[in-house]
Amino acid sequence: MLLHNYLIQSAERFPEKAAVVHKGKTFTYEDIFSGSLSIANWLIDGGLRKGDRVAILMDNPSEYIKSYFGILMAGGIVVALNVQTSVRTLEYQLNNCEVFAILTQAKFMKYLSGLTGSVPSVKAVAIIGWKAGLIENPPFRCLNYDEVLDSWSGRSLPLPNVADSDFAQLIYTSGTTGEASAVVLRHSNLASNTASVIKYLKLTDDDRVMAVLPFFYSYGNSVLLTHFAIGGTLIVRQEFLYPNEIIEDMMKEEVTGFSGVPSTFAILLNRSAIRHYKFPNLRYITQAGGAMSPKLAHELKSILPHVAIYIMYGQTEASARLSYLEPEELMRKSGSIGKAIPGVTLEVLNPDGSPVKPGEVGEIVARGENIMAGYWKDTDKTTKVLRKEGLWTGDLARIDEEGFIYIVSRKSDMIKSGAHRISPKEIEEIILEYGAVHETAVVGIEDEILGEAIKACIVLKDGLVCTSRELLAHCHKQLPLYKVPQHIEFLKELPKTSSGKIRKIDLK
Repeated sequence: MLLHNYLIQSAERFPEKAAVVHKGKTFTYEDIFSGSLSIANWLIDGGLRKGDRVAILMDNPSEYIKSYFGILMAGGIVVALNVQTSVRTLEYQLNNCEVFAILTQAKFMKYLSGLTGSVPSVKAVAIIGWKAGLIENPPFRCLNYDEVLDSWSGRSLPLPNVADSDFAQLIYTSGTTGEASAVVLRHSNLASNTASVIKYLKLTDDDRVMAVLPFFYSYGNSVLLTHFAIGGTLIVRQEFLYPNEIIEDMMKEEVTGFSGVPSTFAILLNRSAIRHYKFPNLRYITQAGGAMSPKLAHELKSILPHVAIYIMYGQTEASARLSYLEPEELMRKSGSIGKAIPGVTLEVLNPDGSPVKPGEVGEIVARGENIMAGYWKDTDKTTKVLRKEGLWTGDLARIDEEGFIYIVSRKSDMIKSGAHRISPKEIEEIILEYGAVHETAVVGIEDEILGEAIKACIVLKDGLVCTSRELLAHCHKQLPLYKVPQHIEFLKELPKTSSGKIRKIDLK
């Protein structure tokens, strides 16, 4: 199955049906299809070849979706970028995948204008809100996005033949340095995952999901694809500053589903009036993107007793989803991530590839059509995780006598903060650029709202001083906001093993 066929088929079946509702505006499936086709034609006319990469840097949901499917129709590969970025991050990502074109908004030109021609592969940038003189001497050929859509409205060029084995999307998982990786997903990977999620959530074209997760995030991407595949409706509110407004929208729009990360539900339970509402149409809730504490899950169930709560687990490398806990097992198997989704096999293995016994700890290994093709331009990293047994996830877990899996810890140091996956190494390198810093170690520490908050432990050079405020100001200049540490701790020395390795576990 080709991903853009989800849009094409739903537009044929439900042309006038609401596909996206955002801030009081409704966009039908025909609206989205028409815009996507215009973008596809613009890209093809501009010289896009099958397999070329096209970046999306947008937080406008309707135009993001048009761009997403338009790139796929044209035979391109979607590179959906985190809008909380920096010039440094953007320059690395655009060069790493040699982006052909960019679709963005005027407010993000502050990042693109700082590139000063350092990304030679980019042929054109289509910008919502662009007008001549917006920035001086733009480093790219800049076009007004709306004019692009208007100029190709009602016109069509032959679309290329695309196979389900072709690459569809690159998703950057972390970092801005040479260590950063983009997960490569085929149409077949994402389509397999989409079909599986639709099956176990029992989704139909009557479903209306509250989409609070950004679409550039693999979980948000899955919500987008599943609902376009069935002809459902996305009610989009991706800013979470005012949770009570989201609750009001859920009531007004008769939402049937809600997907979030642990911090989403912590905010709803602790900083909203959710306990004062009834949700007669809400059928299910899904949670992924990090471990939800049993306490939080039980509290959520107590105030929404009629709603099916799905605790899920996955990775970007698996097109998002690997396991789920059946809602009826929420209390009996508290803390479990459940069992494999349809079409996936999960095992908990020892380092030698042998299965662990019940109660023993091993690494989760996954097999299925949803498993990535590999990491972009990183054969060494690919071969380390894609082995004969399957995808070695880096997550340590135990399995019980009934086959239910329980995460014990992450094998890697990756920090899961809110909806983000953050590499400590990148932050450490930025901190070490500050002249007064001798050593640093960055760790994730438990946080009620974010799941994990970023803590930087600092050892200063002898005779030099600096303050937390000075270090944070330095980080703000070099890093996206979500990667800036929430906590700074100054130490005389970092705890280390006898071989000189930093013992990060002692810093948490």
